[in-house]
Amino acid sequence: MKKTAVFPGSFDPFTRGHENVILRALPLFDEIIIAIGINAEKKAFFQVDQRLQWIKQVFAEYPKVKVEAFTGLTVNFCKQENASYILRGLRTSADFEFERSIGQINKQMHPDIETVFFLALPQYTALTSSIVRDIIRNGGDASAFVPEAIAHSIKNYKL
Repeated sequence: MKKTAVFPGSFDPFTRGHENVILRALPLFDEIIIAIGINAEKKAFFQVDQRLQWIKQVFAEYPKVKVEAFTGLTVNFCKQENASYILRGLRTSADFEFERSIGQINKQMHPDIETVFFLALPQYTALTSSIVRDIIRNGGDASAFVPEAIAHSIKNYKL
């Protein structure tokens, strides 16, 4: 049976921390779907199409990585994609508490889907998409915090 994991998030924008989790998880799975969740109640900084394009560029050399957008519950998207795993990165103990609660509820709803946690490497524990957005919003250079394939585009991004 194919081992497929879904790595859900808003990825607004996708950071080096996100990239690192995927690269470290690749040996464990046959396929990883980076799933951009669309929340109609949240105003995104970058358009979904832009985020999809950027992440596809980052993993263009990795055939085991797919990038898709979805709405609704992550576990329902997993069922739709025949994925048995949800991949999550943890930076802090607060992340753990939040993700543990979601993972336990997901397990109750779909017992056949496992949540797999990856601890962030120390250099990524302070890195969040919110911080990167704030840097960009205020005219700073965020290129050190996003994958190279995204850095040039973000540097020239016009809000």
